[in-house]
Amino acid sequence: MLSVRVNGRPDRLPTGHTVADLVRAVTGQAAPRGVAVALNGTVVRRADWPATALSEGDRVEVLTATQGG
Repeated sequence: MLSVRVNGRPDRLPTGHTVADLVRAVTGQAAPRGVAVALNGTVVRRADWPATALSEGDRVEVLTATQGG
């Protein structure tokens, strides 16, 4: 298990978890529209989500675009 921070909260994830796995867990969808991910302060391109493995101590922000006025 890995200890990471997801959206500012501590979390434990299985070893080998990728950014794509985390997005699916957070949003309930494999590749939702309007979602961006930052890993340790750097934006991860959507095309790289499946190949970007998470490591111990990573900080991940899963951001969802909102619309309104």
